[in-house]
Amino acid sequence: MAKYYNDTNLIGREFESKKMQEFLATKESELLAVIGRRRVGKTFLIKKIYENEIIFHITGIQDVSKKLQLQNFVEARNEFFPESQPFAVPVNWLSAFSQLKQLLGKPKKRKKVLFFDELPWLASGSTEFLKAFDHFWNSWAVDQNLVVVICGSSASWMITNIINHKGGLHNRVTQRINLQPFTLQETEQYLVSKSISMPRQNIIQLYMAMGGIPYYLKEIQRGETAIQTINNIFFGKSSPLFGEFDNLYKALFSNHEKHIAVIRALATKWSGLTRTEIIEKSKLNTGGAISTILEELEVSNFIQSYTPYRKKQRETLYRLTDEYSLFYLHFIESNKNITDFWLKKFNTPAVKSWGGYAFETLCMKHINGIKQALGISGILTTESSFYKRKDEKTEGCQIDMLIDRADNAINICEMKYYDGLYSLSNEDIQNLQKKRNVFQQSTQTTKQLFITLITAQGLDLNNNSYLIDRHLDANTLFLYEKFNLNSF
Repeated sequence: MAKYYNDTNLIGREFESKKMQEFLATKESELLAVIGRRRVGKTFLIKKIYENEIIFHITGIQDVSKKLQLQNFVEARNEFFPESQPFAVPVNWLSAFSQLKQLLGKPKKRKKVLFFDELPWLASGSTEFLKAFDHFWNSWAVDQNLVVVICGSSASWMITNIINHKGGLHNRVTQRINLQPFTLQETEQYLVSKSISMPRQNIIQLYMAMGGIPYYLKEIQRGETAIQTINNIFFGKSSPLFGEFDNLYKALFSNHEKHIAVIRALATKWSGLTRTEIIEKSKLNTGGAISTILEELEVSNFIQSYTPYRKKQRETLYRLTDEYSLFYLHFIESNKNITDFWLKKFNTPAVKSWGGYAFETLCMKHINGIKQALGISGILTTESSFYKRKDEKTEGCQIDMLIDRADNAINICEMKYYDGLYSLSNEDIQNLQKKRNVFQQSTQTTKQLFITLITAQGLDLNNNSYLIDRHLDANTLFLYEKFNLNSF
């Protein structure tokens, strides 16, 4: 279990913190790349872990010229070395790094940290920045007993220009951290650290609207329900996140309008779209550009790709998994000027439909907690979906989550979001039986099939409950600390 910290310290982040602290004890210089979407807490984490070791820190400025970025360097230089001899304003980045080398002097006995925050913005005003940084690291910093931390919200830029760089930085990065949003467990810990007592059902409601983004979560106030909190944070011109959506994508991606077009397309279909369907709905041109956009969105944790059970790679589906973006497009965009909109509309059919999809996404992200509750954490598994179109021989069906297990079993997972105990109807039973039968007939699997029901608040046992092999409630989702998402 993750440790609890007070409000001035870190919540969660144990793995990342441990790795970062280990770099201070190695015998060689380290080049650490930290990526993660805007507002996820990258800068806070780095400053907190290395607060006593940072001897130089600069943050790039968005959308400014090289001249202004160099002036930004001068201000950072003067802040960290106020008593040094006067230096001229550098005319280029090679001169700037040369000045920094002179100011840093000889290697320190105790390892120190240089922190370059929002590196993509530092480099945006000049084609020479990366070459100068490359030279700075390879010809000097690598031998100076330093941890050089480079950080940027634009995960795609960081991977293209740093991680997969074909020049001098290729394979030079010592460690890479892709900082994820808080899990449900970490979100709960964060609220406890702010002395906010909230039922888990309310935490789930908040999470489905804003995800585990620390910057959003800090707006939660004591003495409010989840409905009040969502209303106050997102609706009305005075709401703190009034213009967040446009700023979010603009800060992360060049030509961000194309990324937003893909996000809008994916928001139209809960179960996801193929690459071809995305092109059709977004009206973007075909070719390599769409592949790059999809890769960038996935690396930045806005979407997730998955290949349905026993389907070919070309049938890969892309699904919108960023909670805030989905909530914005369905409810905020057209109503953000309306004060108290959510207080009036939170119980409508449209909201209930969104809640069902958002809860499914929540379960998929916290699949490790589900596997732990099922007692199969130690078993090799593959998660996927399944769909079958109706034909002359079999009915059609869709299963949103399958857990295919190495112990010769498959969990057919059904997720139900309901405000209260969920009561299985005759229609539910017929639907579940159909899914199991169609899946078995279509795949001819010999594995044991378990119908697994995951509900938000529990199951009301009735005569129809016999079909359920395992029932889990949403407390399961708070068990595990990390998403089932791969770091890059």
